[in-house]
Amino acid sequence: MLIPILLLLGGLVVLTGGAELLVRGASRLATAFGVSALVVGLTVVAFGTSAPELVVSVTSVVAGQGDIALGNVVGSNIFNILFILGVSAVITPLAVAQKLVRIDTPIMIGVALLAGLFALDGQIGRWDGIVLALGLAAFVVFCIRHARRESPAVTAEYEREHPATPKQSGNLWTCSLGILVGLALLVAGSKMFVSGAVDIAKTLGVSDLVIGLTIVAAGTSLPEVATSIMAALRGERDIAVGNVVGSNIFNVLGVLGVSAVVAPDSLGVSAAALRFDIPVMIATSLACVPIFMTGFTIARWEGALFLAYYGAYTTYLVLDASDHDALPAFSRVMLLFVVPLSVLGLGVGVVRTLRRERALERLAGVRGETQR
Repeated sequence: MLIPILLLLGGLVVLTGGAELLVRGASRLATAFGVSALVVGLTVVAFGTSAPELVVSVTSVVAGQGDIALGNVVGSNIFNILFILGVSAVITPLAVAQKLVRIDTPIMIGVALLAGLFALDGQIGRWDGIVLALGLAAFVVFCIRHARRESPAVTAEYEREHPATPKQSGNLWTCSLGILVGLALLVAGSKMFVSGAVDIAKTLGVSDLVIGLTIVAAGTSLPEVATSIMAALRGERDIAVGNVVGSNIFNVLGVLGVSAVVAPDSLGVSAAALRFDIPVMIATSLACVPIFMTGFTIARWEGALFLAYYGAYTTYLVLDASDHDALPAFSRVMLLFVVPLSVLGLGVGVVRTLRRERALERLAGVRGETQR
């Protein structure tokens, strides 16, 4: 048991280091060739934080562990929303940009529903993967076009965060070497990580899907954890939310899409994932709408609610994997009491927010008529 744990931890360290080298090298290389820092931030940096999920999932598919690849995507999306947003909001209430509520969050929900639709026949085929990958390309084009319409103040802020690299051959060679080394570390780290995860699953007697949904999903999401928590601590509260939403979109379109394309036949979807885990991923995506709408912030109590739900989800997976006698009672309590009370509380919050906005609009109208 010690060797698989060391492989898992060692692979995680190598994965994280490889992703960091890849992001730094690619960012500096792009800015050296005149690509705007804003576009780099929306593409290279954003996708770089999801590089571990991509490499681990593709490696798992090639090795014949398709359940780990699927569990990695589904589990990462659930982990990103419930755990990362939960922890970040508990640290400090998070601001939610209106664009995120009106555009990016509906896209995140849409791609989650699309993945669930593709999985209904028990597999995600190569053509399904191609559609998802094309969706990622369209999303990137949309982000770049929208970035070009950003205000000069936003562009200047990105320039300060990602200063351009001078066009020097030495720097270009260094950046290229960093990219190559980062890719090599990602591949090596993913093999170690997947090998350790599979060995642990066999030792504990649990399925590859459960390992993918828990250990692998949490491990490959560490870049998002670090980015969102640091953004919250620095007061960049909108970055913490945008990082999670963007990562979830990339996970479904990019990671799941590429995994389905490279799979020897198709990416199999187990009955357990179709019955429970994929619906939970869709439900957590939908849960963002009422929470994001409550004053365009995520309050501390809402972050605590997210964390509690992640604890409940993990508890369910453990009880189900061990076929524990407490599972039926736990499920009844969640379905009959916890979930309805949470929905009621969020619904009341949304109604209050809408009433407050209407009251402010009426007040603004009255003031306008008075000034006339």
